[in-house]
Amino acid sequence: MTEPAWLTWAREIAAIAQTGLHYTSDPFDIARYQALRALAARMVADGTGLDETEINAALAGELGHATPKVGVRAAVFDHAGRILMVRETQDGNWSLPGGWAEPGQTVAESAVREVWEETGYTVRPVKLAAVWDRARQQHPPALHSITRCFFICSLVGGTATTSDETTEIAWFAEPEIPADLSRVRILPHQIARMFAHWRAPELPTDFD
Repeated sequence: MTEPAWLTWAREIAAIAQTGLHYTSDPFDIARYQALRALAARMVADGTGLDETEINAALAGELGHATPKVGVRAAVFDHAGRILMVRETQDGNWSLPGGWAEPGQTVAESAVREVWEETGYTVRPVKLAAVWDRARQQHPPALHSITRCFFICSLVGGTATTSDETTEIAWFAEPEIPADLSRVRILPHQIARMFAHWRAPELPTDFD
């Protein structure tokens, strides 16, 4: 799936507006940047059918110099070489544990926290396997620019425990990966790369 050009342009316009509003104090420039932000919201609303006012409000809530949001995913492997996956409450499909990086935590610490919160397992990050721009990985389109860090993790302990975000927890060998993946979160080729990094720790970190 390739992102539509209008979404890329709208995201860039919104970023220009956000950064401009952060640095300017001129009332005329403020009005111009707000108009640019409204234009980006109108483009997204026209392309998606979502409410323009809500989109503009979401964009207005982004403050400071515009930068990508940072997410984390954890590829946790057991001693049998199986990967840990969770069934997401939100869409009912399977994903690797993960979520947003949190202020005050490194991305590795955020990955450990996400695994604990979603599965009840404690893990140890052993390798940064990939740093991928979400828009370039063939995910369904999203409003924000997102960079995701994928960590290979080893299992330390804990007991499988579902959460508000997960309804099922399971381990899968590579030939058994479920077809119903939560594609807004994870894609088949990304899981395949995690298995490749687990088998060959000397592989360099992937990036785009």
